[in-house]
Amino acid sequence: MTQVVQQFAWEGVDAQGVAVSGQAAGRSSTWVRARLQARGIEVAWVRSASARQWRWPQRGKADAAGFSRQLATLLNAGIPLLQSFEVMGRAGADARMAALLQRLREQVAGGLALADALRQHPAWFDALYCNLVRVGEQAGTLERQLEQLATMLEQRQAMLRKVRKAMMYPLILLLTGLGVAALLLLEVVPRFQGLFASFDKALPPFTQAVIDVSTLLGEHAIGLLLVLSVGACAGRLLYRRYAPARQWLLQRSFALPVLGGLRRDAALARFSRSLATSYGAGVALLDALDSVAAASGDELHEQAIRRLRSGMANGLGLSQAMSGSTLFPPMLVQMVAIGESSGTLDLMLDKAAQHYEARVSQVLDQLGTLLEPAVVLILGVLVGGLVVAMYLPIFQMGSLF
Repeated sequence: MTQVVQQFAWEGVDAQGVAVSGQAAGRSSTWVRARLQARGIEVAWVRSASARQWRWPQRGKADAAGFSRQLATLLNAGIPLLQSFEVMGRAGADARMAALLQRLREQVAGGLALADALRQHPAWFDALYCNLVRVGEQAGTLERQLEQLATMLEQRQAMLRKVRKAMMYPLILLLTGLGVAALLLLEVVPRFQGLFASFDKALPPFTQAVIDVSTLLGEHAIGLLLVLSVGACAGRLLYRRYAPARQWLLQRSFALPVLGGLRRDAALARFSRSLATSYGAGVALLDALDSVAAASGDELHEQAIRRLRSGMANGLGLSQAMSGSTLFPPMLVQMVAIGESSGTLDLMLDKAAQHYEARVSQVLDQLGTLLEPAVVLILGVLVGGLVVAMYLPIFQMGSLF
């Protein structure tokens, strides 16, 4: 008897760890799943296309810190590497992590070193990570290197979460206030404008200015939104594709009050922490700088670090090369010089990283304390000013009687 062929929708992760989805015809969901797995796809789900329900789009997130911590724990417990991958895959890993672990297990079982296998997954592991893993493999200290990497990545994530937390609440307040102001200008002010038209008297300048803004927004709101949208898309494209524009904006961002200093300190903390971890693990300084440059976080610091590497290749010491760049402050240069002369460069870099991380944390705490009342005050002035502008003519009429 001929089996009915149905259309099935599916989602999964390919061999490179990239989320993929699509539709396939088959006799059953099991048959479709088997065909997809034969193509090297780790299937998350398969269901009938006719019964497919709307879902929030989900994006996998590369959690290298969690991977490092779990693998270090299993290796410290004496579990072999290949078996550790298997255990991690069974321990509630999501589809993307499970596909990564399966691929790593196959690559390592096929004879690749762990660092070489990790290097084939750049969405998860950068050059700095792979170099430190290679050092750990060669020195027989893989567990310790993975723990250090997990600590470093967790510190980065903690700093990023703190930045987002400090900025999120004021941003929500600001957007809410701007929405209320737009509602007043587009809905409330025109109603008052009809009332004021019956007054046989000139409106106060402030009220007239608010009415003019309301009229402008009412007549050209769609055009303004279109211009802003096109401008935002063009600016984003220019930033991503045109290096001089990107570098100019980065330079201007470092010159901003408070926020510029925050960005500089965060970049210096990242540089110091990454170089201290890499050099302390036994990576040659030139190789460490090459890896740290790729993981620096912005283009200006990446270029500056590569210039440091070039200067050292020409015979300069690290502190001498750093002194020729304005991106590295004198205090950091002095700490590096002390570390070079005393043979404790990794310790001095670690102290520098702690210093700049503490400064970032302090500034974020201050921003969180100051931004909220400042935003509330600005919104109060904005919304209160609109209300006062609408009632000024009524107050003036009342004074005539």
